Amino acid sequence: MNDFDFTVPVLVAGGGACGAVAALAAADAGVTPLVIDRNDRAGGSTGMSQGLFCAAGSESQKAHGIDDNPDIFFADIMAKARGKTDPVIARSIADNSAPALEWLRNSHDLPWELDTSFRASYGNSRARIHCWPGHSGLEMVQLLHRRMSDAGVDVLMETKLVDIYTGEDGRVTGIAVQRKNGEIERIGCENLILACGGFGANRQMTDLYMPETAMLKYNGHEGSDGEAIFLAERMGAKLGDMGSYQGYAMLTDPQGITVPPPIIIEGGVIVNISGDRFTDESLDIAGMVHPVAQQPDGRCWVIYDEEIEARCAHIPEMTMLNELNAPKQAESTEDLARLINVEPHKLVHALTEAAAAASVGAADSFGRSWSDDRPPQGRLRALRVTGALYHTQGGLQIDGQARVLRGDGSAFPNLFAGGGSARSVSGPSSWGYLPAIGLTTAVVFGRQAGLASAA
Repeated sequence: MNDFDFTVPVLVAGGGACGAVAALAAADAGVTPLVIDRNDRAGGSTGMSQGLFCAAGSESQKAHGIDDNPDIFFADIMAKARGKTDPVIARSIADNSAPALEWLRNSHDLPWELDTSFRASYGNSRARIHCWPGHSGLEMVQLLHRRMSDAGVDVLMETKLVDIYTGEDGRVTGIAVQRKNGEIERIGCENLILACGGFGANRQMTDLYMPETAMLKYNGHEGSDGEAIFLAERMGAKLGDMGSYQGYAMLTDPQGITVPPPIIIEGGVIVNISGDRFTDESLDIAGMVHPVAQQPDGRCWVIYDEEIEARCAHIPEMTMLNELNAPKQAESTEDLARLINVEPHKLVHALTEAAAAASVGAADSFGRSWSDDRPPQGRLRALRVTGALYHTQGGLQIDGQARVLRGDGSAFPNLFAGGGSARSVSGPSSWGYLPAIGLTTAVVFGRQAGLASAA
């Protein structure tokens, strides 16, 4: 088909972090792309995130005395996924994370720096999580859109990808999009980058590929319905790790705001509605969703103290929760237990046992090490939480340059993917997820796709 309304050299489907970064990379390489986004404003899955990004060997790490490099990052990725992920994708993420970060900082003035409050944890052996201090993922993606505007990149909002056209040689020739008024337009392209969301909002797909999430609340973007994955698979694209996802055990109920991981990293614990601890809270940032979901009523309490709160007060989600007066507060463990309606002697036992382990720098009965931390004490806080599915981590199989691969392993000549549309490095399930790896994958392969498509 060649009856397109117009043709562009690079077309990017999706205006989140992956798509915006891809567009900026292509523009910097001298090719002006066109971006389409199904939403009415900048946001998407990136806008629902904390805006955290891993980079190994960054200048900000060096300034803080952090010894890190791509080889260490690659080893961490492979270890967390138990060796059950694509080493080519993992290697590309490890090698290109810091260059992507420095390019965005230096060329586009994105103010990312090392988040010193997010210590090495949950599989990251080094402190390598970067952020825009005091700002969320929504503010980050809005800034990326401003940078696209500065670069002269046009973005068509409320424009949904509905079909992909190919020629006899397998090359993508263009796409069909649906505008807000329902009108279908056809846009030709020399290169197509699929930077759409995953498929977390598509219940039929999640039930098929990850049935264990059926009882989890979905806390992702409603537009993540897997359309790009479906359309590319129909063309013969290979899929990978479709059972992979990020679950999260600390979505506040009823506020629907994420309790940030540093609350646990700094010493917070989780108890069920009886007041019992039941897991090592520091072991698995994504897989912890399952032991939480298995507790009575599927709801639990995150317990922390005023010192932990003070160390995490700068995190936007904690600012929002405190502004809403969401945390329950008490002067003693017994008073807090009565306030949140758990059995006082059980909550006392939970904190006392953890404190005993911390006093000798040992692990507690759940295997959590307290050698560097202490559990909550003194004036306590509690937030009620539940487990949720945040986003999927499986998708189109890509190579290290973000090229989409066919079932036989060959690459489509002008089709690229990243973000939620592409396979990530979390392995076949939830337990391989590293903190911030979703946005890391989006940024790294957004840049890789933009550069390769422009070339």
